[in-house]
Amino acid sequence: MPARRTLSVGLIGYNFMGKAHSNAWRQAPRFSQLPADVRMKTICGRDVGAVKTAAVQLGWENAVTDWREVVEDPDIDVIDIVTPNDSHAEIAVAAAQARKAILCEKPLATTVGECEEMLAAARKARIVHMVCHNYRRIPAIALAKEMIDRGELGDRVYHYRARYAQDWITDPKFPLVWRLQSKVAGSGAHGDINAHIIDLGRYLVGEFREVSATMETFIKKRPLSAGSRRKGKVTVDDAVSLIGRFRNGAIANLEATRFAHGRKNSITLEINGSAGSLAFDFEEMNRLRFYDSGEPENRRGFRDIMVTEPAHPFVGDWWPPGHVLGYEHTFVHTIADFVRAVVAGKSVQPTFEDGLQNQRVLEAVSKSAREKQWVKV
Repeated sequence: MPARRTLSVGLIGYNFMGKAHSNAWRQAPRFSQLPADVRMKTICGRDVGAVKTAAVQLGWENAVTDWREVVEDPDIDVIDIVTPNDSHAEIAVAAAQARKAILCEKPLATTVGECEEMLAAARKARIVHMVCHNYRRIPAIALAKEMIDRGELGDRVYHYRARYAQDWITDPKFPLVWRLQSKVAGSGAHGDINAHIIDLGRYLVGEFREVSATMETFIKKRPLSAGSRRKGKVTVDDAVSLIGRFRNGAIANLEATRFAHGRKNSITLEINGSAGSLAFDFEEMNRLRFYDSGEPENRRGFRDIMVTEPAHPFVGDWWPPGHVLGYEHTFVHTIADFVRAVVAGKSVQPTFEDGLQNQRVLEAVSKSAREKQWVKV
């Protein structure tokens, strides 16, 4: 019997997403039946002290400060990129040239050109590639996809409404972190969180055809660091709103903001079709609401589907019915599917192609906001 394969992983980045991905790499082999074992070999970050601390805390064997060392390591099979957006392309292209499988955080890059370069390198190397849009792997969202594909909303989707709202930069004294600088982040709320609900729109409804948008930066200057009196210019958007049309005729209405007091990580979706509607609220992520217009009139109304049964997407690997899942599980599901794809030699959605198409929508929205007109995707 052949020896069981082990995938050695290198993680580049160690902060918020580094913690989420590290937990997923640890947990996926313990809860999912995977075709390979996972070795968390090396974590990389620019601050030597911080990355060494992260390695111990998050369960990595080694810590380094040069990402090239990770990419060039012949023992590493997978490169997981969770760095700021401006470095994704350079790292991913080098990883592809080194024939490593690649998982990359969203947005895939800061421009369409960078995304195209990443995809071309991945295709040329024939490696497995995936962009981490973890919300696709919320069980309720995956169930919504199944229901739409089965025609339970009818033969036509009319509306896709989505809002992603946070409040973590509402304080004018909040410093000018990298997410507020276009050279590093690419964009603000747009690329950071609007990218998620754009991706979910593409996943659930279809491809965008055209968009019309507006953007606003509410606080133009911020302290260069916490407590500093010196200020720098904010060069990204704080909020974006758009309407649009999908290629299948459905209408889109999306809003993303980091200036909604009281909304810490609020994602709400509603999809209306010719025979029913679906509604989802991330603050109740284990529930999906469904309205079936085919029900008798005296029993019509939205009903809650508690998406915690073993037959629901992803749930069978976890707890008995009714025992809810959380944010971290979406990353575990992503890693598990990615490992299966690497062993099979086939990429799994969302791929770099999806990341590129998301970026095309993002750039069309930005262009529309600048030019104050409809823009085709």
